[in-house]
Amino acid sequence: MAPVEPFDDGDELADRPSRSARKRAAEYMQKLGVRLVALRETQLDALGLSDELREALREARRLRGQSALARQHQYIGRLMRELDPAPIEAALDGAAGLAGPRGKMRR
Repeated sequence: MAPVEPFDDGDELADRPSRSARKRAAEYMQKLGVRLVALRETQLDALGLSDELREALREARRLRGQSALARQHQYIGRLMRELDPAPIEAALDGAAGLAGPRGKMRR
């Protein structure tokens, strides 16, 4: 007769974030990625993003249809989940510092 395994009380599950926490994190990364769409190519160069993500950002700039743009934003979010958000947040904060009082870019 095989030994009986002790009952697992879910400690392994306690180490994982909840489903809601994972969804919040994914949504945050998607919103961060959507903010990248507004950056110039030179600003994106400084971030060292993957070619696939840069192409997705270019495509999002090109799209005009609401549903197509929503799908593209979801795709950008999926690509963003693999990245560290800290340098991207810093670049976006720096780019926001260049904005004037009405949100228009200064020259």
